[in-house]
Amino acid sequence: MQVLIYAVLSALVPTFVVGSCISAGSISETCSITDLKPILSKGASISYNGSSDLRWSEFHAPTPAAVVYVATENDIVTVIKYCNAKNISFLAQNGGSGWSSSLNLGPNGVIINMRALNQVSFNSARDQATIGGGTLISEAIQAAYANNAQLTTGNCNCVGVLGAILGGGYGNLMGLNGFGVDTLLSLNYVGPDGKLTTVTPNDKVLWWALRGAGPNFGVVTSAVVKSNPVPQANNTAWLGQLIYSGDQLDRVVSAINNLKLEPEMNVFLYFAISESKPVVLITPFYYGDEATARRKFASLLDIGPLMDTTAIVPQNHWNDGAAKSCIRGGRKPAYSAGMHHMLPAVWRAVWIEFVNFTSNPGTDQSIVLMEAYSLGKGRSVPDSACAFPFRQVTFNAVAIPWYYNARLDPVAEAYGRRVRDIWWTNDNTTANTSYINFAHGDENLDVVYGQHTQMLQALKAKYDPKNLFNHWFPLTPRPQTVTLPLELE
Repeated sequence: MQVLIYAVLSALVPTFVVGSCISAGSISETCSITDLKPILSKGASISYNGSSDLRWSEFHAPTPAAVVYVATENDIVTVIKYCNAKNISFLAQNGGSGWSSSLNLGPNGVIINMRALNQVSFNSARDQATIGGGTLISEAIQAAYANNAQLTTGNCNCVGVLGAILGGGYGNLMGLNGFGVDTLLSLNYVGPDGKLTTVTPNDKVLWWALRGAGPNFGVVTSAVVKSNPVPQANNTAWLGQLIYSGDQLDRVVSAINNLKLEPEMNVFLYFAISESKPVVLITPFYYGDEATARRKFASLLDIGPLMDTTAIVPQNHWNDGAAKSCIRGGRKPAYSAGMHHMLPAVWRAVWIEFVNFTSNPGTDQSIVLMEAYSLGKGRSVPDSACAFPFRQVTFNAVAIPWYYNARLDPVAEAYGRRVRDIWWTNDNTTANTSYINFAHGDENLDVVYGQHTQMLQALKAKYDPKNLFNHWFPLTPRPQTVTLPLELE
């Protein structure tokens, strides 16, 4: 039995300004963008075939007139200054995996492709690493493993490291190290003025805003993060797949709800299609030995999975099970919700929706995913410490319809909204939430920015009053009097 496992993706650092420089409905080589190439570094290039950069999801995907492949951080400075002067819209990206419907580049804009900035280096103590803005999670993990070190990254190899971290940064090791935003030490960043600066904790207000809402304030071109020296021999974990039938769903959900996730643990739940049948799939994770892991996850194992592929795996292969999630193209309008409880009746209702939707031809790659981590370390940091708002959310879930026929868009969107409503309506929380890296793009701002929305809008008015960076769950600049958290005074 083969089961497709998919991880949720989020890897953009987007930007936008109002655009012009149009020739016959698009930028052409006779338009003045041709004078950009001579002022870029020798390794940079420009393509006028925007379709060459196929995104993870083609649903509401940006369609640029040109793609600039930068080779240095200073190239990003050059492109942003150039586009601002020419009134050309632009969007900086790495993995091209962000699916937000707010990515409205328009037909005349420019994508800044940062993939060449994929260098990862470590200091001599291996307790700090510098990660380029074009680095994928797979590249960061491989570099760390080769250097007998660990980095706190996400769980899907084709996602950009920094895009995922700036949104909050969940990952396998967060029970030990905290959220990805908590591992940041400094950020190289290009702001609305087109200048490359290094932002550190000494820059209190901007440092606060970038960690959780970074794409609304500029483009992060590289970062210094915390690292942990770990010999390869000790850099292993117990993980794999536990596959259950739909009849076992209620017991599985109850077990997850009652599971005490210790710092070394996390657990994912999937609905997926295997051999033309819907299945419930659990991926447990334990950073330690197999015997201890099986004791920790006994409540799930005792239910009696139909298949158990768990084993001890080195870190450079922890994400292998999600490889098929990196298939690019297709239409994937995702809808997500944050929750505090795992209730069998809720998940039974979602299961019914999933089974009904995947009865449509061409939808068998669709999934539903729930992620749960040990949150003690992450919650030891105050909610006010940075712009990431949802440390108190216990479970993050997302429904990802996956298909190739655009005629299914209305059906998929209605399905996604129904599932999201089921989660939100039945969780008994005071406010709806969606993790920004999983969110659809139609949510109210407080759904993704939470209690920090008003503060972020005030800071937007200060740092980006012309609203140049208004693409990724865009904040509207609103000058207003707000009370600064103690950390920012």
